Amino acid sequence: MVSGEPELGEKRTGYRAEPDLLQEAKPEPADAETPNGSAPGSEPEVRLTRRRWAIVFLFSAYSFCNAFQWIQYGSISVVFARFYGMTPFAIDWLSMCYMIVYIPLLFPVAWLLDKKGLRLIALVGSALNCVGAWVKTGSTKPNLFPVTVLGQVVCSLAQVFILGMPSHIASVWFGSREVSSACSIAVFGNQLGIAVGFLLPPVLVPDVEEEEKLAYHISTMFFMTAAVATALFILVAFVFKEKPAHPPSRAQALIHTASPEEYSYLQSIVRLFRNVNFVLLIVSYGLNTGCFYALSTLLTRMVISHYKDEQLNAGRIGLTIIVAGMVGALITGLWLDRTKTYKQTTLLVYIMSFVGMVVFTFTLDLGHIWVVFVTAGVLGFFMTGYLPLGFEFAAELTYPESEGTSSGLLNVAAQIFGIIFTISQAQIFEHFGTQAGNLFLCSFLFVGTVITAFIKADLRRQQANLRDEQTRLQGSNCQIMNYGHCTLIPSFPIPDQ
Repeated sequence: MVSGEPELGEKRTGYRAEPDLLQEAKPEPADAETPNGSAPGSEPEVRLTRRRWAIVFLFSAYSFCNAFQWIQYGSISVVFARFYGMTPFAIDWLSMCYMIVYIPLLFPVAWLLDKKGLRLIALVGSALNCVGAWVKTGSTKPNLFPVTVLGQVVCSLAQVFILGMPSHIASVWFGSREVSSACSIAVFGNQLGIAVGFLLPPVLVPDVEEEEKLAYHISTMFFMTAAVATALFILVAFVFKEKPAHPPSRAQALIHTASPEEYSYLQSIVRLFRNVNFVLLIVSYGLNTGCFYALSTLLTRMVISHYKDEQLNAGRIGLTIIVAGMVGALITGLWLDRTKTYKQTTLLVYIMSFVGMVVFTFTLDLGHIWVVFVTAGVLGFFMTGYLPLGFEFAAELTYPESEGTSSGLLNVAAQIFGIIFTISQAQIFEHFGTQAGNLFLCSFLFVGTVITAFIKADLRRQQANLRDEQTRLQGSNCQIMNYGHCTLIPSFPIPDQ
């Protein structure tokens, strides 16, 4: 049966809908159901807002500040060890406390995210980052090492409210065609903070012998950090919003229409651990990122052991690793938005991280520091570029579970492996040399590569978007008539009768 009066007032001409995930959702037919079983008319309108860019860049900025404070001790560990009269291993713990604090607090913070929302998490994270920075300003005397430890612990508390948020912010604020790029931008700030943490402290705190001058330089760095952290907290308080008025994608719209009573945080955790592909990703992500944490924490000691008096260049090598990784993260984000090849891209990047670590290991002691810059840059491009890729792959594998919870579990694995690898590699350095310590990391990167190969590309978020698009396409080509009959309207002129 063919209708003689097509919709939209166009006589004798069929109407074909062109679905666009970034545009307003079309209503479903009257007797149809949405995928979550709710009435079709209750579906939220899908729309993007310009504020999303302010949100992601602001998050990236205070994540930058927190990451800088993580590595600011490690990049000049020898200077801080002499100033406070502590061993280099004690200074390493100022970085490792970030990893230790994260593990027990992940689940409470993830629960708080689900119950209270993104704005509260952003406010608490930026506030703790600000408080920790100000506490450190009171630790600029050699006998005040416990004060700097306290400040660093407060900053590590802030990290719990920051580290797992990139994929959640990307999903809540960005459309399906830009979500991976947005996640990369959110991770970009954290990596940039680590990069500046390698570069700036050796410049601001030169290795001078006079205690008063050294205290002055340390004080300058701490007060600059505190001022930036304060400004960012104020911006978060005035700019950061919970979520946009309209969901940015069909996948988010389906989550919005779900009844709140249907969600249980405990059941969500159970479902995540029953997801075999996600469990494999947890282990492989933890191995890769744990290696990165160990490498970042011990890099200065590693370089100085082969190149004496090259502390400034050690910081620059760390900068090279992170900057190359940021480029890698942005490229992989854009690539994923274009191709959606999560499994293939993850496996390729993992393989290249392993290869890069092997090359870095066997070229570190050649005596040419420019070679170290090159190999470190290649390693960083893949190893650091893997971080947002893991977040986005997890979001795909676990949809519609909270991205904050899935990302948090990835980060817990990263912190656990990071602590184990950092302590183990430091001890191997002491007894067997840097090459043995780096080969230790290479072996685990190889294991992670094998595990990644067994992960199946169960892209649930992408499938949800595609299913909804197909449903809307079918609905737009179908008019529901009396008694539930469907009248098809072809997309070609209908001759006069």
